[in-house]
Amino acid sequence: MKITLLTIGKTSSAYLTTGIDDYLSRVKHFADLQLVCLPDVKNARNLTAAQQKQAEGKIILDAIDPSDHVVLLDERGKQASSAEFATMLQKRMASGLKRLVFAIGGPYGFDQAVYDRADGLLSLSKMTFSHEMVRLFFVEQIYRAFTIINHLPYHHE
Repeated sequence: MKITLLTIGKTSSAYLTTGIDDYLSRVKHFADLQLVCLPDVKNARNLTAAQQKQAEGKIILDAIDPSDHVVLLDERGKQASSAEFATMLQKRMASGLKRLVFAIGGPYGFDQAVYDRADGLLSLSKMTFSHEMVRLFFVEQIYRAFTIINHLPYHHE
């Protein structure tokens, strides 16, 4: 199974890019994880939040195949412990999915059309984080999940 993390725009902070690259490198020992940075919306400054979400939504939907299982990282989603997330990931891998897609929206979140296409919502916290920081946090959680699945001494309970 391929795992894809869709994001809007590139990560602008070097320290976040370094961390993301480190965890992407670690995950490659366990899974085919691809970080796909979709292009920023052009002239976003001239758009309302709703117009920007709609434009980003089209970009996200264009990057998703009909057979993909899509989970949005959204503050209103279900929260899970790292162990619960590992179990969910393991079940998805065993289900025969070709591609599991996680999506991180832009600064205003997702357009309704993206919510309508999603198969699930996952929240990392009740707190709000920048969409760029979520990239690092989530890639680390994917790595953590694989260490839990493979009984490696990274996660402590």
